[in-house]
Amino acid sequence: MVGKVVESFPAGGPRGSWPAEECAARRREQGMSATVVMDLEGDAFLVVEPPEPPEPPERGRG
Repeated sequence: MVGKVVESFPAGGPRGSWPAEECAARRREQGMSATVVMDLEGDAFLVVEPPEPPEPPERGRG
């Protein structure tokens, strides 16, 4: 998934704590796109803003 990382949270948080999910939920409540992905190399959860879908090509009039 390619997108803009807006927040990063260490994976070793306290048991029962989901700060990345809570951050993503707050962003969605404000009308912004957000999803959580795991950065395995960095051992962190990332809140990512997905890229905008490309505009469909204009169809010519025939």
